[in-house]
Amino acid sequence: MPSSRTGKPPVQRASRRPRPAVARPSSENPVQRLYGRARKAWDRPLTAYYLIVGGSVLIIVLGLVMVYSASQITALQMSLPGSYFFRKQLLAAVLGGVLLFVASRMPVKLHRALAYPILAAAVFLMALVQVPGIGMAVNGNQNWIALGGSFQVQPSEFGKLALVLWGADLIARKQEKRLLTQWKHMLVPLVPVAFLLLGLIMLGGDMGTAIILTAILFGLLWLAGAPTRLFGGVLTVATLIGGVLIKTSPNRMARLACIGATEPKSGIADCWQAVHGIYALASGGIFGSGLGASVEKWGQLPEAHTDFIFAVTGEELGLSGTLSVLALFAALGYAGIRVAGRTEDPFVRYAAGGVTTWITAQAVINIGAVLGLLPIAGVPLPLFSYGGSALLPTMFAIGLLIAFARDEPAARAALAMRQPRFGRKRAGGSGGARGPRRWNTMRRRASAARSSGER
Repeated sequence: MPSSRTGKPPVQRASRRPRPAVARPSSENPVQRLYGRARKAWDRPLTAYYLIVGGSVLIIVLGLVMVYSASQITALQMSLPGSYFFRKQLLAAVLGGVLLFVASRMPVKLHRALAYPILAAAVFLMALVQVPGIGMAVNGNQNWIALGGSFQVQPSEFGKLALVLWGADLIARKQEKRLLTQWKHMLVPLVPVAFLLLGLIMLGGDMGTAIILTAILFGLLWLAGAPTRLFGGVLTVATLIGGVLIKTSPNRMARLACIGATEPKSGIADCWQAVHGIYALASGGIFGSGLGASVEKWGQLPEAHTDFIFAVTGEELGLSGTLSVLALFAALGYAGIRVAGRTEDPFVRYAAGGVTTWITAQAVINIGAVLGLLPIAGVPLPLFSYGGSALLPTMFAIGLLIAFARDEPAARAALAMRQPRFGRKRAGGSGGARGPRRWNTMRRRASAARSSGER
């Protein structure tokens, strides 16, 4: 037979066998295949890490651009160089970058050890604000300390970081001792210390920062599993106190009256800032008028580079720019929730949840005020608005999230797989067989760690 003379019947028969796998891709739905790939990429161990790093860096860089654009006219009106506020913000961003890097490399034990010193320093500085000759008032709020020259510091911004770290450490230690089942251990001393910080802030009249601190307190209680009655009781007390403080202040009542205002003069309230913020957003269109082409920043919109920088962003970058900012904050919030939900360390869970609550609540309050949906609280947009006192502690908090995201078991295994391409010699020579075997071994170890670390 001819087939027996060739001497290759096994090879020919094997090559003639049908391959059923070839016809499978054509029968699969491309949308389902794309969705599966996207979901697989979204569930990777380093997704939260990349979202936090990439999202925060993009927000800071875009914020620097908008601070430069929105502050030029204000600086020139004050007989200052046009880049005056931008240079100060850039210096704060560089210092904040150092804090972010240090915080991202610090172990969790050191973060917990710093909780009490940071709280003590924040309380001391917030009390120092009320000392005549040391504290200074800005826009009617006595919550600043002059450092010399044009530099000032707002200690209440560091009070947010202090409450997150100290509250997370306190609740974690009580959970380890199984004391959170008793309501007195749930409230004491967390709520009294939080009320102490709130009292020091309200002495200066800064209710916007007090609202953010209250949100952090409620976030910590929620994460700690506070019963509904206990949670509702604290919320009721805080609402009553806030209502009294608003009712007794004509300025705060006027801000409430400006919600949804369409005319600069709404009854007895002067809604100039709120209405011109809406004008700026409305004139931006889809893609905006272009960087530097804002009209409202020419003296029409107060605080264009601080509290209302989102309005200038909408005017110059349009709806696409504002939606991009919202998407970045949404990604940052999702990453923080993911880090808090996947960890087994109680301190990491409470600290990550507290930081996420802080940044998300402050962003919602600021953007809601610019959109006319909430009263103007006078709080900056995190990582975006001008202000070094707000930027430094917020970037340190972002460093916390990065450290926690890197500390996940699956993320540690994925980072351990990575070897530098240059500057390191291979153990098995340039063409030996030990290199591939080491890589496969690392892949097996990483896959085992990933399957046991993720939930």
